[in-house]
Amino acid sequence: MHRGVLFPILAGLLFAAPGSAQGPGDPPPFIQLVRKPGSAPGFPRPYGEARAAVNVIGMTAVTGLPETWTAEFHYSWASIEDLDKGLASVGFRVPAPSGDLMQDDVLAPARTMLAAYRPGWSYRADQAIRQFPRARYVQVTVYRIRAGTEADFGELIRLRRASAESVNLDRPEMAYSVISGAPSGTYIFLAPVTSLRAMDNGVADIPAWAEGLADARSKTRAQVAPASELSREHLLFRVEPRLSYVSDEFAAPDREFWRPQQ
Repeated sequence: MHRGVLFPILAGLLFAAPGSAQGPGDPPPFIQLVRKPGSAPGFPRPYGEARAAVNVIGMTAVTGLPETWTAEFHYSWASIEDLDKGLASVGFRVPAPSGDLMQDDVLAPARTMLAAYRPGWSYRADQAIRQFPRARYVQVTVYRIRAGTEADFGELIRLRRASAESVNLDRPEMAYSVISGAPSGTYIFLAPVTSLRAMDNGVADIPAWAEGLADARSKTRAQVAPASELSREHLLFRVEPRLSYVSDEFAAPDREFWRPQQ
C-alpha cells in the first residue's frame, strides 16, 4: 500500500482504537480476513486453543471459486497482536499458498489480509454489525482501483450511499480498506443477509425527488468507474457456525444456530 494512502488511514485509527468507546455493538476498526481455497475447513486457526478474545465468522462460497473465508473482528491493534501471539503459542503455522488461490486476479497472492474500517464509505454500519449474529449469508464486494483515484472512487461510493438512503434501502454494509496482505487500492464491502428470501421483494422504486441523485450517480459512474476501477468482484457466502468462533454475547440472539450441540 502506498505510504500516501496508508498513513492517513492509520493516523485516524490510532486515535479511535484502544482508548475509544468501541464495543461489540460497534463496527470493528479492523478485520483480518483469511481466505483459503476449497469448501472444506482445511487448516482452521485454533482460536479456542489460543483463547482468542475475538469474534470470528466462518463462511463458504456460494458463488465464485470454491473457497472458505474467515473474518476476525478486531477492536484494537492490541487485539491483533494478542491473537498473533496466542496462535504462535499453540504452534499454529500458516500453510503454504495453494495454486488455486494464486489464480485469483483480485486478491492473489494474498491469503491473510488486514483491513481498516471506512465509516464514510459504509452504509448503516451500526445496523450491519448488529445484524451479523442473525446473518445466514454475507454479500462481499471486492474492488481494486488505480493509484491516485481514491478521491474519485470515494465520490462514487458517496453517491451510491446517498441513493440507498433516498429509498431507505434495508441492506447495510461495512466498508474496509485493505492495508496489508493485498495489492494497494483493494477495498472490501461486507453486507450481512439474514435470508435470501428478503431479496425477492426487490429494491424499492426511486422516489421522484431522488431521481436527480440517481442520474448524477449514473453519470459519475460512467465517468469515474472506467478510469478508477481495475476490477470488481461480487461474491455470496454462506455463514458456517462450525467454522466460526463467537462469544456467548454474540451468539445470544440466535443461540440454536451458533451453538447447535448445546
